[in-house]
Amino acid sequence: MKDPKKYGFRRLMNDLHLWLGVGSALVLFIVCLSGTIYTFRTEIEQWLEPQKYTLAQTADSKYEMDELIAFVEGQTGGKVNRVITEVDQTKPYVFGVASKKEEKKSENYYINPYTKEIIGFGKGPAAPFFTDMMKLHRFLLMESEIGRPIVGVATLIFILLSITGLFLWFPKKIKGWKSMKPGFKIKFSGKWKRVNHDLHNTLGFYTLLVILVMAVTGLCWSFEWYRAGLSEVLGVKVFGGRDEAKPESNELSNGMPLTYSQAVAIANQRFPYEGKTIVSLPKGRKGSFEIQKNEAARFNETAFDRVFIDQFSGHIIKEEAFNNKAIGDKIASQIKAIHLGEIYGVFSKTLYFIVCLIATSLPVTGLFIWLNKMKKKPKKKPIQV
Repeated sequence: MKDPKKYGFRRLMNDLHLWLGVGSALVLFIVCLSGTIYTFRTEIEQWLEPQKYTLAQTADSKYEMDELIAFVEGQTGGKVNRVITEVDQTKPYVFGVASKKEEKKSENYYINPYTKEIIGFGKGPAAPFFTDMMKLHRFLLMESEIGRPIVGVATLIFILLSITGLFLWFPKKIKGWKSMKPGFKIKFSGKWKRVNHDLHNTLGFYTLLVILVMAVTGLCWSFEWYRAGLSEVLGVKVFGGRDEAKPESNELSNGMPLTYSQAVAIANQRFPYEGKTIVSLPKGRKGSFEIQKNEAARFNETAFDRVFIDQFSGHIIKEEAFNNKAIGDKIASQIKAIHLGEIYGVFSKTLYFIVCLIATSLPVTGLFIWLNKMKKKPKKKPIQV
């Protein structure tokens, strides 16, 4: 006969899930809550300043881009280093303008291309709040050297909690669909302890995959060793674009650089479709045009094709079509978008918001389950004869 008190594998999983959850509950609650709030940052900022992000008036024709660039530089006294345009005709052009004194710092100016006027610039009123949310999410508003590893360890624990939770979600004895059915639904008609248990168990199961995606991508910001290891697995450096060596133009002594319009025309020949376009202008006479395009018909809003163009000859120095990339390269180039839920626009953001909200509730419902188990039932008094 088996000893009912024997310490088996299921009990080990239960204890790991319990004590790791109790130990990390507060940090996970803060990280998940701040992530939930941060999800719709862009939409909230646009809602607060609609006049900056949506054109109140349009016309049949727009000013030429090269004229707009000259206008912006004349008005700001800076140097335009990036231009963003979208297919939506009600969206303004966004010009990144660097100060001549501090070329590395850039500020965005929003331009109405129909009227040639600046309709907004810089960060909005919500920017400080969301910056704090980001710092809270990534390192708990502490010094990054202290808070970053704390969040990283908590994220690793979250992954273990997800794995052990999945194991515990299955009944001790699987006897067909009848034994599995309770794990797929919440019994709202039950007592609050049962409802709380189902909220933790069932919602945790439904959100497991997305939670794991958020966790494994989030670790890229916490540990260099993890980022290096993931780079090895994917076959390409994660966040490699930060220190990527840009292709250089072949400087000609008497060569005249291409205009913005000429460079974009060349890129459009390589990628003949409509879509969001980001043009980084050459830095100095050795720099090249870097042009990124995302096809409007694509569901993936962060899948950009890219081309580098010699600013003098117009020759294509380097070309990258997203669909031709290896799967590892595709994932590595979209780690941030995958983690933030931006990869499929509003659809994925809404999904992430719901999952983050549920993830925020899991430490709370889990603690209630633990507290309920800690309450000892009163022993029955022996019957007096």
